[in-house]
Amino acid sequence: MRATQALENKLKREGNIIVAGIDEVGRGALAGPIVSAVVVLPNSCRLVLKDSKLLSQEKRIKLAFEILNKSLDFGLGLVNNREIDKLGITAAIKLCYLRTLEDLNTPISRLIIDGKYDYLSEFTLSLTTVKADKSCACVAAASIMAKVYRDEIMRSLTSYYEDYDFGNNVGYGTKKHLNAIYKNGLSDLHRKTFKLRTNA
Repeated sequence: MRATQALENKLKREGNIIVAGIDEVGRGALAGPIVSAVVVLPNSCRLVLKDSKLLSQEKRIKLAFEILNKSLDFGLGLVNNREIDKLGITAAIKLCYLRTLEDLNTPISRLIIDGKYDYLSEFTLSLTTVKADKSCACVAAASIMAKVYRDEIMRSLTSYYEDYDFGNNVGYGTKKHLNAIYKNGLSDLHRKTFKLRTNA
């Protein structure tokens, strides 16, 4: 299913001049950071956007460059694994969103968040929408940007953590990754509070 700008256009008709979408990736990973992105798309954006999880790596990268070139503004934020362990996953995602918005140059009127939980509930500009990463173009664009950025971070670390196959699993709990944790213990990139089983 292709994401559309129907919700964005509705919000603009209600007087919200600049509407952005935000999304994060890495919530369920065993290692590495959470990364989130926020995107402001132009009116009548013609990019064919979908939830990043429904796209191949090649297609995501191609779309990321197109979003970069055609978006009115975008921002990225990151919270590392040590911060996740210290704060807990919910507070870490909130911090990630705040850092992402700080990277945005455009003052926005409304922010669409994927899911039911409003990580930015103290701000009046946020609006939660279930499955927005599948239905809403600006959120789909944000999910693609965040996914591509985080995957590149994890793949760039492969040579430093050869035992854990980050080049393929990008920190998620594949069988090979879990076996490597059991055999080698946790690296300094792993989330210690996730209580992963090791032989160490």
